[in-house]
Amino acid sequence: MNVIVSNKYQALLSTLEIDVIKSVNGEFEVDELISMFSNFFYQRMILDITAIKGYQDVKNLQKLSMALDMEKIILLLDDSEDSSSSIYLSRLISMGIYNFTRNKEGIMYLLNHPNSYRDVAHIHQLDQLAETVNDKHLNGSVRVLGIKNLTDDAGSTTLIYMLKKQLSRNYNVVAIEIGKRDFVYFNDKEMISTTKEEFPTILLKSKDVDIILVDINESKTEEICDDVLYLLEPSSIKLNKLMRRNRNIFKQLNGKKIVLNKSLLTSSDVLDFEGEAKTNIFYNMPPLNDRISNKTLDLFLGKLGFIRQKTNEEEYEEKGKILGLFKF
Repeated sequence: MNVIVSNKYQALLSTLEIDVIKSVNGEFEVDELISMFSNFFYQRMILDITAIKGYQDVKNLQKLSMALDMEKIILLLDDSEDSSSSIYLSRLISMGIYNFTRNKEGIMYLLNHPNSYRDVAHIHQLDQLAETVNDKHLNGSVRVLGIKNLTDDAGSTTLIYMLKKQLSRNYNVVAIEIGKRDFVYFNDKEMISTTKEEFPTILLKSKDVDIILVDINESKTEEICDDVLYLLEPSSIKLNKLMRRNRNIFKQLNGKKIVLNKSLLTSSDVLDFEGEAKTNIFYNMPPLNDRISNKTLDLFLGKLGFIRQKTNEEEYEEKGKILGLFKF
């Protein structure tokens, strides 16, 4: 059975030949709609966008998308400039709202053929994504930190796991990987695997988060991040492979945060490396035990500006179980 929420388009929606279990008409605050339908069972909802008070502000649609299953909702748009612009539609898509139309025929089609991201990808303007995140995700207090491997297997996945565990003592942290599914092996519900296309939706739905760690791989989503760490494993073979792929890599990384990961280089070696590559190294990270808290990580996080991290020596004596990750 279906639900109809109407306002300006009540007459049009009353002509739909569908089974209706509940129909309401008027202009409603988002909280009213959530209260009415968050625990109400229905198959699909046809929602007249003008029934949402303040629909011109995408924040209200974002709030609705966090509380209701948007895959079950067909949004009937009006013909105003506010809901017709490509930026507005792109922001809807970033929230996971894919089923929208402007006419009765579109509603009937979507009832039987709901859209996936692929159906609306041509509308989605990814160059607006950073603005969407800054304006709509959240209030400026969230910090998005990207981590990217430059040399093969430089350790971004494991480093993110360790950083998340370390940061979680003092912050609310979510980790997201794009384009792969390695996080599943950590058995942590706050480590999420997704695609580049679905990433905006996950990002926008992250609530009450202080820090989002993103394993960006080859997804080219650096523009979303407040900061990006570029990981190099400084073995000769890894560096030679990198230079053969791109001889100008260090020029391109000028001014970026390069981290030598799983590094056995001494301070003197790092200085030599910087001289040869004509670059600056942000941090020289040695191999770490991923089963225990580590002072090196806290010093590293402190350098990144996460000032709540502890430096009490007693906290680093905690032992990790070899099979501690295997939770069933």
